[in-house]
Amino acid sequence: MAEHNTLGEQGEAAAVAYLIQHGYTIIKRNWRYRHEEIDIIAETADHLAFVEVKTRSSSSYGSPSEFITKSKQKHLISAANAYVEKYGVEKDVQFDVISITFNPQFRLDHIREAFFP
Repeated sequence: MAEHNTLGEQGEAAAVAYLIQHGYTIIKRNWRYRHEEIDIIAETADHLAFVEVKTRSSSSYGSPSEFITKSKQKHLISAANAYVEKYGVEKDVQFDVISITFNPQFRLDHIREAFFP
């Protein structure tokens, strides 16, 4: 497996652990709709969060969250709409980003409501 895939899996595992520690229930991981994928779908009593996880080995080129383009947001929103329709979600929905870097030290930033549809 390519090194970047392993890094991405480590980042997603760290994000899941973080969300659970902060009271979220993980509903789905890597949920796919057509060619789009949502990394993590998690919920609290109040809302459903569609979470994009961006992991980088370092922050030399900026925060990983800076690499979520408008096009990527559009794809995430499309997939989230399909999920909401398929499962009849009635909770408030939000789009979160978890940005992770491993070097020089581990850093995880949870950006709630990072963007809006």
